[in-house]
Amino acid sequence: MKSYGALMTGIVALSVVLTGPLASAAEKTGFVNVREVMFTSTAGKKEADDIKKSIDKTKALINQRETELSKLKDELEKQKPLLKEEALKEKELAYQKKYRDYQNLVKDSNEELQVKEQEILKKLIPEILKVIETIGEKEKYSMIVDISQIPLAYHAKENEITKRVIEEFNRTYKPKK
Repeated sequence: MKSYGALMTGIVALSVVLTGPLASAAEKTGFVNVREVMFTSTAGKKEADDIKKSIDKTKALINQRETELSKLKDELEKQKPLLKEEALKEKELAYQKKYRDYQNLVKDSNEELQVKEQEILKKLIPEILKVIETIGEKEKYSMIVDISQIPLAYHAKENEITKRVIEEFNRTYKPKK
């Protein structure tokens, strides 16, 4: 009786192994690059342009501060042998303060940029996912994988739906005011 149970277990296991490829062959898997959709769609480009304008303004201010720091440092190096110890310390402290302010400006600018990017992600990603879901349901995909998040060694290019998602997203997305 024990051998019959082991035989049946073996037959069931073998049938699962042999029918597994048949079951998965009927499934349809799609691939999308959500990051590409975000940055090449009309809405994504507009958001990226807005961020770029903000970055350009901040960059100009940072470059101005870098120039000031460079001049101040050169001036300090030239005057170093001529200045008394107390005056030298004052100038060095002033330089260090300006340098800290510069570092804070750069840090704050980077944090502000990250916040803006997160806001864009929060605004666009749910809408992009709705489009992907609609395509998935309409075309009977069992799964759609975001290849910008999961590195794949290979995926079938004919199952890539990124361009269709971009087209559909451009057609249907209405920004909220």
